[in-house]
Amino acid sequence: MGGWAIAVHGGAGVDPNLPTHRQEEAKKLLTRCLNIGISALRSNLPAIDVVELVVKELETDPPFNSVRGSALSAKGTVEMEASIMDGPKRRCGAVSGVTTVKNPISLARLVMDKSPHSHLAFSGAEEFARQQGVETVENDYFITEENVGMLANPILFDYRIRTGSCSTGAAATDSPLQLNGLPINI
Repeated sequence: MGGWAIAVHGGAGVDPNLPTHRQEEAKKLLTRCLNIGISALRSNLPAIDVVELVVKELETDPPFNSVRGSALSAKGTVEMEASIMDGPKRRCGAVSGVTTVKNPISLARLVMDKSPHSHLAFSGAEEFARQQGVETVENDYFITEENVGMLANPILFDYRIRTGSCSTGAAATDSPLQLNGLPINI
């Protein structure tokens, strides 16, 4: 096996008010995932298998907005997605809108490996999961005290860019705020 590298991240954006103990839980999970990946790569497991293995670990532990602990929909349920890609073989698989699949990354892998599709969604993805014998659970499994709290008290990130702080080449508008060069009306 040639040289390898591994990087693990827990998503984009951090709640600036996240308590220290939750930050430490997240760091421990990322370290555990990194060590699982390193061990698997040292055992010469194919990279695509390592990706699935590490992501399954992230999906199972709630500190991140990934499967167990996911952000809730407006209805208070969890709807998940996952995708996986095998660059050297130019293959991919993805699922979205799944509500009962315990590890969506494994279902995405099956879409890539066992179907003529690259993406399945909602009832089609759930039906494919049943056909493939994928482990499913009740939607309540994915709901944690923390993600219920986030639904009641959402974290708001302000990604707006003041037009005076950058040049976008866009025509002047009545709104002083822009996002990706487009005006935002509030």
